[in-house]
Amino acid sequence: MRFVADSMVGRLARWLRVLGYDTHYQSRYEPGEMERFVSQGRTLLTRHRGRAEMMKGRALLIHGNGVGEQISLLKKDLGLEPEPSALFSRCLGCNVLLRPVKEGPAEGEVPEYVLYQNRDRIRFCPSCGRYFWPGSHRMRMEERLREWGFSR
Repeated sequence: MRFVADSMVGRLARWLRVLGYDTHYQSRYEPGEMERFVSQGRTLLTRHRGRAEMMKGRALLIHGNGVGEQISLLKKDLGLEPEPSALFSRCLGCNVLLRPVKEGPAEGEVPEYVLYQNRDRIRFCPSCGRYFWPGSHRMRMEERLREWGFSR
């Protein structure tokens, strides 16, 4: 499943990336841009009823006020069951697949203790240059995923 999310569901888009789903999101779209993404096989996620109706079955109208409720509804409606290996595989900022990184290139880019504790688990976004590793922030995210019914 591939998605394009409008500006009304940005937090949901980020959590779908956490789950490993290819989810394009930007805060503003030019006229016709969302339609182009949908024509490329993506499903539009929106809270705007009129926009969803214009897409004629190629959009999902997102209900629920919090991201937890929204993602739980998507799990139920679409049967979202990400592969365990897909979790945390995408850049949360730009949606690109992360790459494993060797210790050398990460030196000076991540704290020294991170290199020591996560030597083989550091990942790199080739698009924006951010580094990711399984620290305390990720543990909190994993706990939220469990609360929403995504076991790890």
